Amino acid sequence: MARILAYTSPARSHLFSLTSILDELHRRGHEIALRTFSSHVELMQERGFEAAPIGAQVEAIETDYWRVSSPRQSVRRSARAFGARAEHDGPDLQRAIAETSPDALVVDINSWGALIAAEEWGGPWAALCPFPLPLRSDDAPPFGPGLPPARGLPGRMRDRVMRPLVIGIVEREMRPALNAIRERMGVTPVATMEEMFARPTLLLYTTAEPFEYPRRDWPENLVMTGPCEWEPTSEPPLWLEQTHEPLVLVNTSSVFQDDGRLVQVALQALADEPVRVVATVPAGEPTDFQPPANARVERFVPHRPLLERAICAVTHGGMGSTQKALARGVPVCVVPFGRDQLEVARRVEVAGAGTRLPAARLRTDRLRDKVHQAIARRDGAQRIAAAFAAAGGASAAADAVEQRLL
Repeated sequence: MARILAYTSPARSHLFSLTSILDELHRRGHEIALRTFSSHVELMQERGFEAAPIGAQVEAIETDYWRVSSPRQSVRRSARAFGARAEHDGPDLQRAIAETSPDALVVDINSWGALIAAEEWGGPWAALCPFPLPLRSDDAPPFGPGLPPARGLPGRMRDRVMRPLVIGIVEREMRPALNAIRERMGVTPVATMEEMFARPTLLLYTTAEPFEYPRRDWPENLVMTGPCEWEPTSEPPLWLEQTHEPLVLVNTSSVFQDDGRLVQVALQALADEPVRVVATVPAGEPTDFQPPANARVERFVPHRPLLERAICAVTHGGMGSTQKALARGVPVCVVPFGRDQLEVARRVEVAGAGTRLPAARLRTDRLRDKVHQAIARRDGAQRIAAAFAAAGGASAAADAVEQRLL
């Protein structure tokens, strides 16, 4: 049996995706060491992991991409935050390697410094990506704006023109910061950001086709596992047992991005509908909202029992929450606010598994219509659920770790 060291960025959704994989590896007899954000260390220790906190300096650096509306400015601010964290999470992982003597590593794709430290270490390692991968492909639209797949010659011409423009923004804003860190850590620079995804022995991608656009040029180190879900064990709330109406789940990001407007509009849009609305605001304050008689707002409620009863999920478009609903055949209405959420929203629409409403167009009447349309697309959501189940989830990820790293 092997000793595996895992390292995460300070993002709850990334940790929860990783946890299901580590659980499976631990069940198979492997020793698990984990470095993650301090508030969840005890919870991970209860799972039998040798868990310790990531550096306080890493946790202290927050992303603020949500403060700007320009995609370019959003990319710039994300690069600034990941680069600032990398100054600390690279040495942090190096210390953890020295302390734990692992046989293999699994590193969160958003921990830039830790990715470089894993590469410099020289042993077998995997990167975990729980959001849409920004890889260029002739079979997919340019990543970022949430464009629909190309149709015919006009679509191919659009992609040919847009691809260097979109990728150019990412390269100009992110690659210099990444290479500066690589040079300081004694690792050769990358010529493109995509090279970063080619460096791991294994790239675990927690989605599956056809939700992800099918393509012929996936890198050889990539394994699509489907969603890898985990959430803390808890009893369903008592009020859920007394709820008999069809349920609509509304959720916002676990990382603050000022998306509370989605909850407020959803409460108004569905106030007179024959449904029970449950909204969760993990990065907000439930007391900021005045829910109507058919709704309630909570900081956190386990989504699993809610989704078992849900006819639709209204979401900001985080990959984790969106795929969690689709994995249960629940159609989604996605209102993306930025980052990769634009890409997630478009994939939902293209897959026929729900609807998409840009945040700039968010209004009560429009959201109500989009929710009704999404509910009618349950068959599409169930097709995606079947594809996710066939991909294997945490078991497939653990197989890949054992076969390719150990």
